[in-house]
Amino acid sequence: MIGGSRCSTDQNPSSDLTYRYRSVRSRCTLRSVIAARLDELGIALPPPFPPAGNYLACVVDGDLVHVGGHGPIAGANIVRGKVGTDLTLEQAQRAARMTALSILATVAAELGDLDRIERIVKVFGMVNCAPGFNQTPAVIDGCSDLLVEVFGDAGRHTRSAVGMAELPFNIAVEIELTARVRV
Repeated sequence: MIGGSRCSTDQNPSSDLTYRYRSVRSRCTLRSVIAARLDELGIALPPPFPPAGNYLACVVDGDLVHVGGHGPIAGANIVRGKVGTDLTLEQAQRAARMTALSILATVAAELGDLDRIERIVKVFGMVNCAPGFNQTPAVIDGCSDLLVEVFGDAGRHTRSAVGMAELPFNIAVEIELTARVRV
């Protein structure tokens, strides 16, 4: 390990340490930046949550990773209820942020590290809404804001945020994500 990241040094017989340092640094910079950013934000990813049915949590296809619907689940902590009656807008935003962390945990488990993410491409957010609640974009901002905090401009993405009459297990939000990855 070099500087806390999982990178290997070049097998260059040269004893020029500057060359070796630059080579290792160029391959490890993104990992170092993302790991440092997560630490700076005080973020520890939850354990990945297994799929609730006969499907995969995510699929890597070429240079894209498609992450199936995730909810606000971290261990035994699950945020349930309808936004607008059971939950406030602020509680729902925290649930969307929690869901983004669950998504990142799944992606990290699949890819080995978040350093392979080049760009977040698309977020599709579904909100379990009480009748009349129409602030779904503000709810999914909890997810979008976290992605930008962690990945900077590479975290900016296209997005849909829709209201649903029901979500599985009465979870407050469900979010899907597509990201471009280094192959």
